[in-house]
Amino acid sequence: MAVLSIQSHVVYGHAGNSAAVFPMQRLGREVWAINTVEFSNHTGYRAWRGEALSPALVEDLVLGLEERDVLKNCEAVLSGYLGDPATGRAIIAAVKKVRSHAPEMIYCCDPVMGDVGRGFYVKPEIPDIFKNEVIPLADIVTPNQFELEALVGITIETMADVLKAVQLLHAAGPKIILITSLKAASLQAPAKDAEIGMLVSDGKDVFRISTPELFFDNVTRMAGSGDMTTSIFLSQYLTTKDIKTSLELTAASVFGIMEATKEADSHELLIVAAQDKIASGATPYTAIKV
Repeated sequence: MAVLSIQSHVVYGHAGNSAAVFPMQRLGREVWAINTVEFSNHTGYRAWRGEALSPALVEDLVLGLEERDVLKNCEAVLSGYLGDPATGRAIIAAVKKVRSHAPEMIYCCDPVMGDVGRGFYVKPEIPDIFKNEVIPLADIVTPNQFELEALVGITIETMADVLKAVQLLHAAGPKIILITSLKAASLQAPAKDAEIGMLVSDGKDVFRISTPELFFDNVTRMAGSGDMTTSIFLSQYLTTKDIKTSLELTAASVFGIMEATKEADSHELLIVAAQDKIASGATPYTAIKV
């Protein structure tokens, strides 16, 4: 069984498929990667080379997989950043085609649109495409706090706000919601040091988890962390089918890699160098039921 990952790609560093594919492979998954853009490096460097690839190429490559009669072996589709509305619709078509061959497959959507402190960094049409066309197809959605607010139209300041937003997003279709970062101080567990949280819900149970928050260079930013987080959670969930265990394993892996990156004073995630953090199976952080 394989995961079809349709995302951007960078030659140097880790973002999009460059951040998502290896963690899934390290966890033992076969990954079919389709790249939607091919850049020399992520755009946080403010200068890059390369180009967005044609949405027609996505459709053509999926057709090629269909012609090989392998789509029936696809257990999940993963998508992330949409550079263009046409790319979004190509991904929608891909999800529907895969689902026609593998009805039980899981579609995991990372609705990349922006972040707290940065605002939106996608084309104006993209949020509506996510809300109206992509999210209703998804089984798993992995927004950060800013993206969750954008998808449901409310401001999050308290845990009650989070739970309300999660309920609204469930109502749009997704069975599982993973909030990849909760940054508001009022949402963090009491602690002496700054923490960052994640929360997962399957519509019945809700669990939250916190790890120390690490701060990086504000110029380059730590690109790819959300892509990495989503890929690890998806891979763990495909194995465990348990949201609490998957959340704990994901938090441990992500913090381990971020910590190694911080210690090395690297501007890029040390996904390869710190790969033992991905598959260690250690769960030093405990998810709490909300």
